[in-house]
Amino acid sequence: MKRLLAGFFIFFLAACGSPAPAPPTAGLPALIPPTPTPLSEFASTEDASQPDLPQEETPIAAAPTEEPVIAVTPVCIDSVPTQADIDRALAFPGRAFDDGDWERSYTVASDKIVVTWQSEAIPAIVTLEALVFPCGYEDLDLDAYFNDEGWSIIFGNYQGYEYVNECRDDRGLRLYNFIAVDQGFAYTVRYWVWSDTPTRVISFMVVMPDSTPQMDELSYAIFPQLEFCP
Repeated sequence: MKRLLAGFFIFFLAACGSPAPAPPTAGLPALIPPTPTPLSEFASTEDASQPDLPQEETPIAAAPTEEPVIAVTPVCIDSVPTQADIDRALAFPGRAFDDGDWERSYTVASDKIVVTWQSEAIPAIVTLEALVFPCGYEDLDLDAYFNDEGWSIIFGNYQGYEYVNECRDDRGLRLYNFIAVDQGFAYTVRYWVWSDTPTRVISFMVVMPDSTPQMDELSYAIFPQLEFCP
């Protein structure tokens, strides 16, 4: 009995001598890093360690960042001409070549349609190109396309050529004038550039001997708004 009372007394002293743990302080928010790293979809927050900040410090919020500038990419189309492009190119001059011995042919490339009319009686050659700009174009693009380097390619089959002048109307129609030499003969060249649609450009090149009356007739039939440069 004495041993039982002694054991109970020792147990009682041990229980009274150890202070109970203090309850957690309620109402304090968890410390969060000022610029948290986004968690992945499968990350867990249960055991995430938190930084130890002094009680007198207040986490400094991250400065707002500027919104990123999003570059607008133009909506591009397929560069391959459609049947509508072919029909447009063939019908563009109307009935201007119905009279005479004009023979027509055309080809379709990956980004353009080339239509050619030839007359042995004059003699003359007319070339229409329906160009496709898949992402659109501006005047500066046309300036870069129809420049000295471009002209050297266009007149690559001639013995030589000379730039004369150019002009435009208020709707953006361009006319370039040249003198070209082929097999020792000089030819007058009128080269129109027409912005047909936001993604289509039509060029129209007429090559005839100098002082041929058909040049003015054809110019008036196709481009009455800009037959020649004033």
